[in-house]
Amino acid sequence: MRVEGMDCASCAVTVERRVGSLSGVSRATVNFAAGRLDAYHDDSVSVERLEQAVRGAGYDVGRSAESEQISFWRTRRFLFTVASALLFALGAVLQLAGAPEIARILPYTAAIMVGGLPIFRAAVSAVRARHLDMNVLMSAAAIGAAGIGAWGEAALVVVLFAAGNALQTFSIDRTRGAVRGLMRLTPDEVLVRREGAERLVPADEVGARELVVVRPGERLAVDGEVLEGRTTVDEAPVTGESVPVEKAAGDEVFSGSLNGSGGIVVRTTREARDSTLQRIARMVEEAQSTRAPAEQFVDRFSRIYTPLVVAAAAAVTVIPTALGGEFGTWFYRGLALLIIACPCSLVISTPVTVVSGIGAASKRGILIKGGAVLEAAGRLKALVFDKTGTLTEGRPVVSNVQATAGMGRDEALRIAGALERRSEHPLAHAILSAAGDGGLPEVSGFTTTSGRGAEGEIGGRRYLIGSPRLFAEEGISLKEASEALTRVENAGETPVILGDEDGPLAVFGLSDAIRSDTLEALQTLRSAGLEELVMLTGDSEAPAKRVASELGLDYRASLLPDQKVAAVRELVTRNGATGMVGDGINDAPALATSSVGFAMGTAGTDVALETADIALMQDDLRKLAAAVRLSRSAERIIKQNILISILIKGVFVLLAPFGLVTLWLAVLADMGTSLAVTLNGLRLFGADLTEGTTSSETTRTDTNKRNP
Repeated sequence: MRVEGMDCASCAVTVERRVGSLSGVSRATVNFAAGRLDAYHDDSVSVERLEQAVRGAGYDVGRSAESEQISFWRTRRFLFTVASALLFALGAVLQLAGAPEIARILPYTAAIMVGGLPIFRAAVSAVRARHLDMNVLMSAAAIGAAGIGAWGEAALVVVLFAAGNALQTFSIDRTRGAVRGLMRLTPDEVLVRREGAERLVPADEVGARELVVVRPGERLAVDGEVLEGRTTVDEAPVTGESVPVEKAAGDEVFSGSLNGSGGIVVRTTREARDSTLQRIARMVEEAQSTRAPAEQFVDRFSRIYTPLVVAAAAAVTVIPTALGGEFGTWFYRGLALLIIACPCSLVISTPVTVVSGIGAASKRGILIKGGAVLEAAGRLKALVFDKTGTLTEGRPVVSNVQATAGMGRDEALRIAGALERRSEHPLAHAILSAAGDGGLPEVSGFTTTSGRGAEGEIGGRRYLIGSPRLFAEEGISLKEASEALTRVENAGETPVILGDEDGPLAVFGLSDAIRSDTLEALQTLRSAGLEELVMLTGDSEAPAKRVASELGLDYRASLLPDQKVAAVRELVTRNGATGMVGDGINDAPALATSSVGFAMGTAGTDVALETADIALMQDDLRKLAAAVRLSRSAERIIKQNILISILIKGVFVLLAPFGLVTLWLAVLADMGTSLAVTLNGLRLFGADLTEGTTSSETTRTDTNKRNP
């Protein structure tokens, strides 16, 4: 369930302990950054009882529909903070005007009560849960200051603390909105065609293999296959692709996509509640709740740091007083040190950055499976690539035409295209694509030889096309084409020969074309600091060498699956953090061996979504570069936040015993640091992950090239 009103990770611990103490609850965990409570309990514990425990801890249970309709500026927290600030301002004006003491104390007291009510309630709950959180420390400081007659400072402590909490909550709500924003992308109702009639039904009731009518301008609530109609669909929420994609009968569509100007009928492939977008939202939320190594370190540090500083605050008060010092002076200094003891900024420094990073990645069509993965990707020193379908298109194209016997290149392609028009072999499709569909001559007497090639008559002349083996079996010499064959084979290309009964006429070199986005992505990865980029492939030496030399990569060829695993393990040992990029299924063993496994083009692919450490929803290598740059930015911000928190805390801990820190300055430093690390983490939402051009501009340009 959602927990509203938490403004520090210490608050989450209070809720955990309060709910976890209920009989029948085996475990309770609160993800502060996501604002979510997960309680594991038996049947004797009702949801209402869990809600009562959360409210008893001083926090609210959020109903998403209700909480999202209320603007932050109209919430009770904001209104109480404003009222408290106005009452403090009234007391300050009366004090400056020389009003009687009772006239000044009344507005100060009212400011403490109005602004401090939620703080005091949360402090009482924390004490009951035997947890020393920031609410307890601030409450003690405010009450102590009032006790020694420092009413103005007591009120200012409460006002600053309440204002800081309100602003921090507002900032953190932006990160919590990342998943909720995904959930809101699907409509509540769907137009379903049942028994010949169309009716609106709740989206949750739509099952698999139902017919859903999607009108122009509507969002899809389901995954499915287009059955009728033609349209363009904006798939940015799922894949991060900024350009609408054309869809027609037989094409796959995803929930959360925005339909364009055409109406379509979609046959669902799964229930709406189990759609791609819903699964992505659940995985993002689960990823945000995992604890990064830096966060675990900070938690261990704060468990030692807080009690030590509280003990120091007590010592600062008691020891000098016992030695004859003035109680009020040393008590005040102890209170200032008590405020500084709050580790809020330190504890929040990592989770807010992790949540921001994962949320920012999901908006770009990159699914990162947790804080540990985000940190690991930020430390990568080497990256390993599968070749086919990752660095290359995964389909053959004609890359070389060596015509012989006086035949021109265009004429050779025209005859070859005519012969291959009736063939279903992938190499035939490549030649036909290079020849074009227009102006191809008619072929008679067409026959194929499985695995070797085809033959037929054009203009009364018999032609053959296929592998060298076909010509050898026909007894046709390839001596005239020996130089052309050598050049093609040395280039790592697959030879296809066109000839007639007298000999070869042309040699076509076919290769797996390098993807248009590969070079740009590799350049970005190198600029991001990756020291070694390696290609692993099961292909033979020649084609592997061709691709590697064009891309400037190290490579290893002719590898079996277990040899790929051994190669990845060796690179991990040599370089440390090493990532692996593949399709998430065929390369599963090697992906699992690597420090971070990247699976490409996984939109709608169940296995890849579940198994990859980082899933790139769109089949675009630039998403890989964006994921690495985002992870590096997140790691850098985490280090900055921890360093800022420790330095500021350390300075004020040293200054407080010497009377150089007032209560309001201590609060300002504490909350200011918390806000600083929060806002620093939020920078990831607007991070520019490309060099020289935005990702949307790059994607748009490339897509226009592919689809003129």
